[in-house]
Amino acid sequence: MAARVLIVSWEFPPIVEGGLARHVRKLTERLAAAGTEVHVLTRGGDHAPAEEERHGVTVHRVREPSFPRDDLDAFLAWVHQMNADMLAAGDALHERFDFDVVHSHDWLVAVASERLARRMCVPWVVTVHATEHGRHQGWVDKHPQSHIHGVERRMVHRADRVIACSQYMQGHIADVFDLPSERVTVINNGIDPSDLHVPDDLDGLRARYAAPDEKLVLLAGRLVYEKGFQDALEALPDVIRRVGKVRFLVAGTGTHEAELKVQALRLGLNWHGTFAGWLGDDALHGLYRIADLCVIPSLYEPFGLVALEAMASGCPCIAADTGGLREVVPRAVGLRFRSRDSRALARTMERVLSDDHLHARLSAEGREHVLRFDWADVAQRTSELYAELLSPSTQRV
Repeated sequence: MAARVLIVSWEFPPIVEGGLARHVRKLTERLAAAGTEVHVLTRGGDHAPAEEERHGVTVHRVREPSFPRDDLDAFLAWVHQMNADMLAAGDALHERFDFDVVHSHDWLVAVASERLARRMCVPWVVTVHATEHGRHQGWVDKHPQSHIHGVERRMVHRADRVIACSQYMQGHIADVFDLPSERVTVINNGIDPSDLHVPDDLDGLRARYAAPDEKLVLLAGRLVYEKGFQDALEALPDVIRRVGKVRFLVAGTGTHEAELKVQALRLGLNWHGTFAGWLGDDALHGLYRIADLCVIPSLYEPFGLVALEAMASGCPCIAADTGGLREVVPRAVGLRFRSRDSRALARTMERVLSDDHLHARLSAEGREHVLRFDWADVAQRTSELYAELLSPSTQRV
């Protein structure tokens, strides 16, 4: 008999804060398609229905106000209230349904998820998409980072099983939280190239950011320090000087945005590119199609979804030789450079932008490589993990 699973996430379409929402959506839809009864407990805004079925998944939304973005203490208080609201909603769901597993994503919903799993007497699975330790390069001794780090530590130790998105993250979680590595199961993220919808007028989109004889370099993602965009900007003046007609495009927003714009001005880059802000998924997928190169210069990267999306769109990638990017962008399908080394990045960018044969090879091999990251496989491995935990020989609760 198929399991009935309650998946808890702080974001789920139409609320999308980052890659987590996309991950949860694709995972739940594929689990449902394979026969698992899937319920998602998440937050919703004023206009989202409290309960609906989406592609075979039953979604339950708890109405929450917008969260404070500029005050971390206020944000932690908001998270606390969200968990209280989700716990109450989960208790109400427990009166209607007998769940077999509670599966939560990241620390933001850990408190509610653990309590629900214990009240329901079912296994608790946690997917760790990133850690506060990694996001802040180990500086987690002061508040509020210390608080979040503490929540994550308790979460991974109390969960019945932890899922990591890469071999790198398995080792990172085991090391940072002193957790036996066998408690952490590696299940990669997936990608569905058919989801990469693009605008109809790609020529018009391209003309908005670069002339026909210019090379366009794309930097996409959250504009936060750990994404390393500052190193890419530092590399660009040398690339422009050596290659010639090169423009850059930064697509995204975040807490580091103002500093990046000041840096671009200091480097004399303002005439050579654009900070476009957040453009939405379709426009972003279109940018992968029109860009000559996508650069992922992360200092910390648990997986590297931007790299997968770019390669699926035929855009060659240059990635920092760090974290999960080593697994997502093997040297056969993309080029890597030493993280934080802007000179090495500049040389690698120049190589791709100046060699049409290399550009074409990376584009073709990248498209082939991404087929290995299939959501059906992700769902199958997740279902097998549920079955293992539900076996009488492995249950702890």
